[in-house]
Amino acid sequence: MVVTLNHCLLLAAGIFVTGMTGFVVRRNALVMLMCIELMLSAVNIVFAAFSRQNGDASGHVFVLMNFAVAAAEAAIGLAILVEIYRRRRTVDVDELKTLME
Repeated sequence: MVVTLNHCLLLAAGIFVTGMTGFVVRRNALVMLMCIELMLSAVNIVFAAFSRQNGDASGHVFVLMNFAVAAAEAAIGLAILVEIYRRRRTVDVDELKTLME
């Protein structure tokens, strides 16, 4: 069986919708960060699929740049969440109306 562009796009759409649904439905900030990572991974699949389809390496360059953005987002986001948890003892976004009180 040959993996076509449509297969890759369908997989990416499923992963993206899963991440988007998790981001909208869940109220835990850590789960929301993981859902953002899922959405970024879906975008990476689309970049790589179109890059392979067109025979161009520019999509792979975007994937590498997206990996760097995802790593920075995870590191900074987790650092912020750890500090919020230390101050508030919760990471529920409904309880975090303001950062400092």
